[in-house]
Amino acid sequence: MMFRHPDQTMLLLHFRRLARRLARRLARRLVRRLALLILLAVGTTVLAQPDIRSEYDLIGYGEPPAHNRVARLIERIESGEVQLEYRGHRGYLESFLQALDIDPHSQLLVFSKTSLQYALIDFAKPRAVYFNDDTYIGWVQHSTIVEITTTDTKLGTVFYTFDNIRDKPRVNLESQRCIVCHDSTGATGGGIPTVMARSSIYTIKDFSLLNLTGDGNVTDKTPLRDRWGGWFVSGLHGAQTHLGNIQLESEAELPKLDELRQGNLATLDSLFDTSPYLTPTSDIVALMVLEHQLTVQNQLTYVKFKAPAVLLRTKLDTANSALTWAELPERGQKVLARMFDGVVRLLLQKDAIALESPLIGLPQFQTAFLAHGPRDATGRSLRELDLQTKLFRYPLSYLIYSAEFDAVPLYGKDYVYRRLAAILEGRDHSEEFSYLSAAERSDIAAILRDTKPDFVPYLSSAQTP
Repeated sequence: MMFRHPDQTMLLLHFRRLARRLARRLARRLVRRLALLILLAVGTTVLAQPDIRSEYDLIGYGEPPAHNRVARLIERIESGEVQLEYRGHRGYLESFLQALDIDPHSQLLVFSKTSLQYALIDFAKPRAVYFNDDTYIGWVQHSTIVEITTTDTKLGTVFYTFDNIRDKPRVNLESQRCIVCHDSTGATGGGIPTVMARSSIYTIKDFSLLNLTGDGNVTDKTPLRDRWGGWFVSGLHGAQTHLGNIQLESEAELPKLDELRQGNLATLDSLFDTSPYLTPTSDIVALMVLEHQLTVQNQLTYVKFKAPAVLLRTKLDTANSALTWAELPERGQKVLARMFDGVVRLLLQKDAIALESPLIGLPQFQTAFLAHGPRDATGRSLRELDLQTKLFRYPLSYLIYSAEFDAVPLYGKDYVYRRLAAILEGRDHSEEFSYLSAAERSDIAAILRDTKPDFVPYLSSAQTP
């Protein structure tokens, strides 16, 4: 959950880029509006007026979010069902995490100045991030607010802050402010609300942030050697290298990165005072789980925003009510297939990196993570971790069980299920999924058969001859 406000220098550069993007977008809108006015002025009947509303307007993003974990907690707090407890210098943090069902061992520590609260963050006082399957909490020492990002099944990613003040706890909706940085194409809109996990090297002397991921996030396919710049990383990873735990004096030290790498740390006690935090760790396994989760969630938000907009702008908006893929007009199928193929690829963890050495992380995090998922009749779960040669034992994302996935347009969900069933049963011979062994396909199909009832009708064994 990374915000892009690093420091004054970077802010200036950032807003210059936003200004250029805004100018281009305004120019395009102005041309379209002028063209429309001219047509109207000469009495031309416009039969196919282009819809110029943004995706945010179309999905109703300005509405109060009501379909997410945080909104439900707010109701429970206001009704008196939940009472938060203030504890020492962390305030309501521990009680807040408990109320949201977030494991404290999910703690990740970020020292790059890439947060709304960048002025309070440095190498000795990193921001702590805690997460579960749909909600992310950011806590900073000496701050009176806690940052909250959560996934709303109707609106996608939404943002709040929590006033961490004794006797005055309050949750505030902040989506309009946070979207300035969290829109996937910048403050001008036209993209989607995005949760970010970047890799950036922070330099002290030059007071700059060297973004190593461009405009994109770290994903399943990002090599470990390029991950976690600006993050602390604890846990064992053998001979594999990463960019965590590195802070440069200046850009002149970039050629010496290999000499400055600090890895295979059981705890972070040797790097800074960890006593203000809930644990002395920023777990390598939790980091990889987070990055996988954000990759899939951002794609699910993308199709939720973009699919209805694409149908509207191609004059197929009535197709948005389609319950199955077959009900979509052929032209609608053609323009949307690539979008939902992206969901299939990410669910099946295509291009996910192979581990060169085993990973050893916090057993407490792994136990809590595994406990949340359904198991099949033999005890298998899509949340099982491998950590020897890959992150997950079974290469199908546990997010297929999420409310976010279930909220995908029904025609899109039907398409994804049809493709998954064909791939898992060997009826889809696409070369791009040749990395899946026969045993993996069979295991995944068996797990889904026992744990995902709405998928079962798509399997050949459940279909009427």
